Amino acid sequence: MATSDYILEIEHVTKEFPGVRALNDISFNVRRGTIHGVCGENGAGKSTLMKILAGVYPADTYEGNIKLNGEVIQFTHDSIHQAIHHGIAIVYQELALIPKLTVGENIFLGREPGKNGVIDWNKLYARTHAILQEYNLDIPFTSIIEDLSVGKQQMVEIAKALSESAKVLILDEPTSALTEAEVDTLMGILNQLRDRGVTCLYITHKMEEFFRITDEITVFRDGAVVGTVNTKDVNHEKLVAMMVGREMKERFPQGNRKPGKVVLDVKNLTVEHPTHLGKKAVKNVSFQVRAGEILGVAGLMGSGRSELVTTIFGEYGRNRTGEIILNGKPLENKSAREAMENEISLVPEDRKRMGLVLEQSILKNIALPNLQRFSNWFSINKHKEHDLCEKMAKHLTVKAPHLHVTVNSLSGGNQQKVVIAKWLLAEPKVLILDEPTRGIDVGAKYEIYKLMNQLAEQGVAIIMISSELPEILGMSDRILVMHEGECTGILDRAEATQEKIMALGTGLVTNN
Repeated sequence: MATSDYILEIEHVTKEFPGVRALNDISFNVRRGTIHGVCGENGAGKSTLMKILAGVYPADTYEGNIKLNGEVIQFTHDSIHQAIHHGIAIVYQELALIPKLTVGENIFLGREPGKNGVIDWNKLYARTHAILQEYNLDIPFTSIIEDLSVGKQQMVEIAKALSESAKVLILDEPTSALTEAEVDTLMGILNQLRDRGVTCLYITHKMEEFFRITDEITVFRDGAVVGTVNTKDVNHEKLVAMMVGREMKERFPQGNRKPGKVVLDVKNLTVEHPTHLGKKAVKNVSFQVRAGEILGVAGLMGSGRSELVTTIFGEYGRNRTGEIILNGKPLENKSAREAMENEISLVPEDRKRMGLVLEQSILKNIALPNLQRFSNWFSINKHKEHDLCEKMAKHLTVKAPHLHVTVNSLSGGNQQKVVIAKWLLAEPKVLILDEPTRGIDVGAKYEIYKLMNQLAEQGVAIIMISSELPEILGMSDRILVMHEGECTGILDRAEATQEKIMALGTGLVTNN
């Protein structure tokens, strides 16, 4: 293939951080006007390379060359704006919008149309409206960002990148917070962009999306490129084998779970919304979880799944009716501390806001809810603290040079592993997992699934919320389906299908 067919040429790029070589002699090319997938396990180097392309890391911080349209680009001072000027835009997994500003203000932030320092608001909102209409984005252009769902906020980020006339659009986990309908909208936008000659680099941990949208896929492993393949020439198993360096015979490991007695019994739980008076977030929900069982909780975003489990954990609804019974004993659980004392743990959906102290080390984060295990009167046994935290970090394969690095320096997947590690160290009787594998690569997912099986085999009762129906079907013994705060049905694993779950999850049918 002639060089002119490539819009991007990455040549022998190496990037090091203290104690870690994130990229090791990376080379591959990206064809013009294609959607190019980039996949690999957490810590494989994908996001590091994308930040180099987007100008986050200037040219003097790495070795090798990046060519755009055949010419070497070296972003130096003000490198992010240089990248945008060259037509490279990036949409990060973690949103970077200003919550109190409108959609239009965010899209044109720093590029507002006007004269002599006076913003032309009519022109700004007209341009915003045109962009949203062009790509069929159903978002009011004067809406305040914090009033939008996370999925719509993600769409605003994409609209912002498109407004910059990007020739190369980088998407890092773009569907992690989107509904199925929003994913369909995004895929339509990407197809439009490809038809117009825009090149997209697409990073995701959702393997099916590579086969749905990409033309080629480059696979990373341990900071190096394993290879680039035509999407039509590979299947799921081959792609996974390239990523992890071994074949994985089954996507969901088969455990030897034998559910026992009822551990958690929730009866007629109704919870008022904490800020919207008169609104019920959870409505008359009843279910049981047995020792050694994995109960999956499915439903669309906004169905009340997270509100249900955070109420059980004592951190959502204070004004509630109904009963929460643990091993025959009624619980109040008016705080997370109370829930922890009752041996209930929750891995939250939002790891950054609710699961981690980002400026603290891996060690401190894992140890934080478990200090009683290391303390002796008024002192902490530092050796015991380190040994137990290190054992748990290794068990979940947290990739970091040591336990004393800050959590905000880790990839999203490794941050999630730290959250899970700290709650597993608490040795709960009931473990609640809210989107436990969001942002985690396929190899790490498999390890977490195995860990869930091991915990269930040891008698832990597990509640798992997931937006991924294959995960719900593959790992659950029974499946509770939510719709608008209500339980519309509970399905046994043998009878559950994606179609039945979606029918219950959209309120088309009920199974009560």
